[in-house]
Amino acid sequence: MSRQVLAAVCLGGAALLLVVVAPAVRPARRLRRLAPAPRRPRPAWWPDRVRLGAALAGLAVPVVVGGWTGLVLGLLAGVAADRLLRRIEPRAARDRRLRETADLPLAADLLAAALRAGAPVDRSVLAVAEVLGGPLADRLGRVGRTLGLGGTATEAWAHLSCVAGAEPVVAAAVRSSNSGAALARALTRLADDLRAERSTAAEAAARRAGVLIVLPLGLCFLPAFILAGLVPVIVAVLGDVL
Repeated sequence: MSRQVLAAVCLGGAALLLVVVAPAVRPARRLRRLAPAPRRPRPAWWPDRVRLGAALAGLAVPVVVGGWTGLVLGLLAGVAADRLLRRIEPRAARDRRLRETADLPLAADLLAAALRAGAPVDRSVLAVAEVLGGPLADRLGRVGRTLGLGGTATEAWAHLSCVAGAEPVVAAAVRSSNSGAALARALTRLADDLRAERSTAAEAAARRAGVLIVLPLGLCFLPAFILAGLVPVIVAVLGDVL
């Protein structure tokens, strides 16, 4: 197998790893500016994938370049690829984060309805978790079981601290347990605020997409305008002058 073929295989494997494991990273990074999401623990298999991708990228460089220069450049490429891959959010973690964020307003409304019906907080949380389903339901189930076993509100609602946008919900629940404030009314207001923030973020992303679409059109139009409009005029003027 020639050097070029081996390098192509290594680079192709690294590219396939990037495409399969963590696609669509840039939109998540852009949305994070509007609604910062807390960092999540990586899956157990993620470090192995990162090391594999970095090794493939580092192996391709010395195969193509060769010599001590290739070894040094390959080492640098492997380190750079390792850091780049570690910054990428895995697809499973991204899907889980988006699902939790999407289900949070509905969970707040359901919990407020259960509390208005007269159910205690722990049973209300468990009932919402059973009805809701999904990754957010797992966290709510841990909240309800902790409350049922006699844990403090701070310990119980800390299970929701990793969910983006859940900080006001956690703060309202803890404040209600300490001061006796009405939690149902606060949850309803917070659910409305979360929906309004989501709508604002969607509108901002749509406006940004419109701006980004204009950029490639401008890059294509400007050279065509120069070649078709200005160059003939300049050539004609220079022909008359010379």
